[in-house]
Amino acid sequence: MAYVITDECIACGACEGECEAEAISEGEDRYVIDATLCTDCGTCADTCPVEAIKPGDET
Repeated sequence: MAYVITDECIACGACEGECEAEAISEGEDRYVIDATLCTDCGTCADTCPVEAIKPGDET
């Protein structure tokens, strides 16, 4: 299950540079994760300063 970025995202961009799969990109109001590219490693969630990234099954 891919990770997802919730509404709590402050669009700081910290997660994008940490994603080795390049699955994160800047969206209109917040960053988004492409579920087809996400490898479920969790690095983005560990990097997020506001804990806005969760496993997809927890949203």
